[in-house]
Amino acid sequence: MTVPFDPAPQFREFAHPERLVSASWLSARLGGPGLKVVESDQDSLLYDIGHIPGAVRLDWRRELNNALFRDIVDPETFARVMSEKGISRDDTVVVYGDHSNWWAAFTVWILELFGHQDVRLLDGGRDAWMAEERDTSFAVPHYPRSDYPVVERNDEQLRAFVSEVHEAIGSVPLVDVRNPEEYQGESEHNTSDHALSAQRQGHIPSAVNYPWGKTVDATGRFRSRAVLEEIYRDLNPENPTIVYCHLGDRSAHTWFVLKYLLGFENVRNYDGSWAEWGNMVRMPIARGKEPGEVPQELR
Repeated sequence: MTVPFDPAPQFREFAHPERLVSASWLSARLGGPGLKVVESDQDSLLYDIGHIPGAVRLDWRRELNNALFRDIVDPETFARVMSEKGISRDDTVVVYGDHSNWWAAFTVWILELFGHQDVRLLDGGRDAWMAEERDTSFAVPHYPRSDYPVVERNDEQLRAFVSEVHEAIGSVPLVDVRNPEEYQGESEHNTSDHALSAQRQGHIPSAVNYPWGKTVDATGRFRSRAVLEEIYRDLNPENPTIVYCHLGDRSAHTWFVLKYLLGFENVRNYDGSWAEWGNMVRMPIARGKEPGEVPQELR
């Protein structure tokens, strides 16, 4: 069952406004037929201190990730998780989370790897909902188990692997969405968990730095299309583009921006990202290059 799109004026300028919903639109439709709300956070415990009424928790660490292979779950596991959450194949799924939707965007990306047709993102995520002082709940909903089908995952169009990224150096735009300190390899100034989980610091050669945070305002909501187009003015929407960060979460956020807000035709997320690249033997890295310089031949 298809749920009507959010007609909010601020979304109309985007390439795919149907992929976003506002807090007001969602609040008015909670509990409606064919609509499932999913909270997916970096800190999954946030769900326990209050969540959107009727929302189910989707823990990316335990439920979407195969820890033994550091890979996305297999089709059978994905179908089981969706069924346990009461999500049907034809449901409209609205995803939201903390950190301006880092892991929520990652969850949207995974749902699309499995071909779920109608997946939307709550603009501003959890913080925007809370800032508007909208209703929250401590109750954990228990929906009837659905019969979600086992669907083969399609990585080809949305996902990039390390061998493909290596081949893309110097020939395909590589977008590093981490902060400038991470990008430039200033490890002595970076004490984040992300930095500590990679043996080497820096960036993939030829990658350009577009920090993900520039795409949202202080409330965590997406900036206007005009602002986003100015940020990415040196990238060509018609060219293949690969985005990465450290674990694939922040780059999934940028993937959503490029694909659905700006209409990039071929953008893939390298979810192995720096956690993989920075720990591989004999893999080339670069340091210190000024961010935002796209070689003329890649524009």
